Amino acid sequence: MSKVLVISGHPNLDESYTNTVILDELKAGLSDIEVRRLDTLYPNYQIDVEAEQTALMSADVVVLQFPFYWYSAPALLKKWVDDVFSFNFAYGPEGDKLKGKDFILSFTIGGPAESYDPLGYNHFTIEQFVYPFQQTAYLAGMNYRKPVYTHRMVYIPNVYNKLEEVQARAKDHASRLAAQIEEITASPESRMQTFVAEWFAKFDVLEEGTEFFTDKLAQDVKWSMPEGEFLGHDGFRDWYAIARATFKPNCDHDVQQIEVKPNGDRFQVELRIRLTADSYDDSMMKGEAVNLNVNETWQVSIDESGRVIIHEYSVVPVVS
Repeated sequence: MSKVLVISGHPNLDESYTNTVILDELKAGLSDIEVRRLDTLYPNYQIDVEAEQTALMSADVVVLQFPFYWYSAPALLKKWVDDVFSFNFAYGPEGDKLKGKDFILSFTIGGPAESYDPLGYNHFTIEQFVYPFQQTAYLAGMNYRKPVYTHRMVYIPNVYNKLEEVQARAKDHASRLAAQIEEITASPESRMQTFVAEWFAKFDVLEEGTEFFTDKLAQDVKWSMPEGEFLGHDGFRDWYAIARATFKPNCDHDVQQIEVKPNGDRFQVELRIRLTADSYDDSMMKGEAVNLNVNETWQVSIDESGRVIIHEYSVVPVVS
């Protein structure tokens, strides 16, 4: 199963009647999960950015768990986002470190559902209130997933709700969240979205070594490119050398569409990509800038552990 990172943004989790239950249920039900309690890690609000970015990069699914405070997240979690989602990490010319990761908001709400309506006293929907988080995920290239939230989660003795009721809701909340995580991580579409994002993020840099790529290619991979056909790992290395001699680092493969179809015991992955790149003056492109659409078709297998192996890879430029 994919690694799940849960960022607990409650400023005083020990006093929570619901967020603690949700976290305990998740830890008991998911096999590969890390929970980072911001209230104990950073009681003085001084975020260790490097440590948090390292945790994010090792995760496949990122969950922000928090109580809904004044129509947003608590200040501690907001500061975490402000500090950690930094330039050239989450956005900017080199800010692709979170690209392709799944992003889920999970939060508890004190007020009733009917109040979050144009005719209710909160006037706006929950989805509208969390638009800033949705856009943050989009800018970072993450897959924004449907948020998981539960109303009437406040407990004040003899005033609001009963403890057993809110904790039962918390357990139901955790079950829904775990089910969504399992659905996301188990689907071939999700695995391929993550794989494709990681593949092109690495390829766009055009580093010298090929181990990252050959580790994900079948030994007899068939590589069909405009430059010709190449077979096996050695063939890929020959083609990659041509690509590195032609294009300058920091290309951009903008994946505009991805479709995954079962194909026997494998999957056919069809991608629509806009490629922008600069070429070297002494290359076959003679220093020309590249800006074109290409269709890519992959034949891949996915084993029980979720590892993706490419067996065939075809690229065809779109002629307008």
